[in-house]
Amino acid sequence: MLRLADITYRIEGRLLLEGASATIPAGHKVGIVGRNGVGKTTLLNIISGFVHPDEGDISVPQGWTIGRLNQEAPDGPQSLIDTVLDFDTERSALLAEEKTATEAQRIADIHLRLDDIDAHSAPARGAAILAGLGFSESDQQRPCSSYSGGWRMRVALAGLLFTQPDVLLLDEPTNYLDLEGAVWLKSYLRNYPRTVLIVSHDRTLLNDSVQSILHVNEKKLTLFTGGYDRFERTRAEQQERLLKLKEKRDQQRRHMEKFVERFRYKASKARQAQSRLKALAKLEPISAIADAQVQPIRLPQPTSLSPPIIQLEKVSTGYVPDKPVLQRLSFRIDMDDRIALLGKNGNGKSTLAKLLAGRLDALDGKIVRDRKLKIGYFAQHQLDELDPDASPLSALSALLPDLTVGELRTKLGTMGFGADKFDTAIGALSGGERARLLLGVSTLEAPHLLILDEPTNHLDIDTRESLIHALNDYEGAVILISHDTHLIETCADRLWLVDGGSVHPYQDGLESYQQLVLKRDRPEKPEKTPESGADRREQRRATAQRREALAPLKKEIAALEKNIAALEKKRQDIDKALSDETLYTENPEKGQELSRRHGEITKRLDELEANWMERQERYDTLLSAEEAAG
Repeated sequence: MLRLADITYRIEGRLLLEGASATIPAGHKVGIVGRNGVGKTTLLNIISGFVHPDEGDISVPQGWTIGRLNQEAPDGPQSLIDTVLDFDTERSALLAEEKTATEAQRIADIHLRLDDIDAHSAPARGAAILAGLGFSESDQQRPCSSYSGGWRMRVALAGLLFTQPDVLLLDEPTNYLDLEGAVWLKSYLRNYPRTVLIVSHDRTLLNDSVQSILHVNEKKLTLFTGGYDRFERTRAEQQERLLKLKEKRDQQRRHMEKFVERFRYKASKARQAQSRLKALAKLEPISAIADAQVQPIRLPQPTSLSPPIIQLEKVSTGYVPDKPVLQRLSFRIDMDDRIALLGKNGNGKSTLAKLLAGRLDALDGKIVRDRKLKIGYFAQHQLDELDPDASPLSALSALLPDLTVGELRTKLGTMGFGADKFDTAIGALSGGERARLLLGVSTLEAPHLLILDEPTNHLDIDTRESLIHALNDYEGAVILISHDTHLIETCADRLWLVDGGSVHPYQDGLESYQQLVLKRDRPEKPEKTPESGADRREQRRATAQRREALAPLKKEIAALEKNIAALEKKRQDIDKALSDETLYTENPEKGQELSRRHGEITKRLDELEANWMERQERYDTLLSAEEAAG
């Protein structure tokens, strides 16, 4: 088990942890919670050995490995799958040594160790993790350097999960993910066979994927059994008990003080008064649990508009004229709509958000907006566009030059900023404070439609709850893109699925969608009646897609069969040479080299045959579908 004993740690003279202790059983999954700035990330740094405590000890069983997500995203010309495989440094070293080793015993030891660590299944395991985090088979073959920083952080997460450390340390991992990736990660962590400590503000993850909550508060660590909801209830019960005890103790103290004040100078009562004074000195004051109050999020209420506020008719949109991302969009949005967008990253959720916000033009079709319509748009990338050297006050002044300093300060106050933050550089604000500022700026004009693209990144749990209350009180329309299922469940009453270049309502509910994400195979689509022209067009489109897929598959199968035949011939030649009884006595070095090559060829044949079988099955499936259709 993992033990932290009397940990004290200071940063720049500020005491973060003081005599903090906790014991984490082996294989336990623990969510670390607490207000921003209390030392959650610092605690992970201490456990990983990145920083050392001023006092106290950390005990980790001998031989245990500790894995922590590197904050620098991987880069370089290697494919994603090779990048992930290289995270297992032992496997990479053994495979490299296998190519050069000449001593028979060492070769045998290498093969034995590779078997022990299940090295041959590594490519399949790495590919499965990458797929769960949103990378298709073709994506996994692209160079790592071709992806943006956010996507490369997903690769770093995949590499860490692939190594399966004995203690897995994660700090807000869902911030890098979309809903689909977050759903997969929650399931993966729930079944992870070793110890997990995860700092997270994702309520669903903390309820579904951990067994305990480690609360960082008042420089101490307290371990609570159960998920976050149970922790919250237990915490509230503690507060209630302590408050009652405090009231009782304060009443006792006032009674004693009153007695002493009344009789301390009266001879007949002096002894009793002195006794009360001694009792008062021993009466420890009780402090009620003090949780800092979160500044509420307030959204300005819009004026009423007649429905619909936006209507689309056969609209297509994208970034290249002849390559639309979304096509033939026809729907309307009213003031009372609360819509969450579902769909994998890259399917067009953010593209749809930009189209509705007026930041992306339609390629064709018709968009009708109410002439008085005001739209508020919040997206994570806008956080990086804030001037880090500006202050909240100066940034707001640039947007609202006609307001006085007093009026600007009042507006910042409604956004949740105290006077001490008005002139602080934006670059020095926390991620949550920058998100508050951006949300406030996005809603300055009291928009009728609020479009939020991952608004909860960097927000702690209590601030997320404040956002939920604000959205539920807001009287305008909301379009929501989020990996936070709790936010979706509490704020959205309609789900739209963005998939296959189109947008359509998803009627089965969020729980059903999450189960769908976790399934490896897509569910069969219901049979369509052939009467309509739309159905016939869909059938023709599907047929064309199958035919397009058959040709390259057939070429790949033929190439694999050719390579397999060539390697089979080489292995037969080596088998014949190895069958010579004089080989090991007259030329042992050659025997060792032939044995090594035989192993390499056998391993390569296994890989090629597995690839051939997978492609042959896909070819047979497509061919059967083509024959059935035709």
